[in-house]
Amino acid sequence: MALPNYSKMLRPLPLIALTSLALLAQGTGHLSVGAIPKVTAKRGEAVQAKIPVAIDAGFHVNSDKPTEDYLIPLKLKWTAAGALEPGQIVYPKPTQEKVADQTLAVFTGSFDLVARFKVAPNAPAGPGSAAGKLTYQACNATTCFPPKTIDVAVPYAIQ
Repeated sequence: MALPNYSKMLRPLPLIALTSLALLAQGTGHLSVGAIPKVTAKRGEAVQAKIPVAIDAGFHVNSDKPTEDYLIPLKLKWTAAGALEPGQIVYPKPTQEKVADQTLAVFTGSFDLVARFKVAPNAPAGPGSAAGKLTYQACNATTCFPPKTIDVAVPYAIQ
């Protein structure tokens, strides 16, 4: 009895795997949030967290204060802050980019958002996490993609 030649059947697998990875990469939304360092503080203190953001090369997102009302801004909103009382979100200074016949205020490349918090005076000691949603719309020179929202979590430890 002859055994089937499995090596011929396995040849297309690398191509299928690469195609699948390419499809996954397309679904990333062209913006990613890096690892957020843990915030450590005492009750009543003001603290800030740096949230690293990276936008794919060749893409931009509108700033937090876009040049037109219809443009979708980059916005971070807290949904559950735990022992942290949310304060101001500090966005970087946008760059001006000419797209078609418009000048837009945009973010490109890598930058940090700075989230300011105050630790509640009666906060329980120990670890926790502030949860938020980052909304944006990525565009390139010719196309804007559907808006996306990604989860953001700031880990903290109250001493």
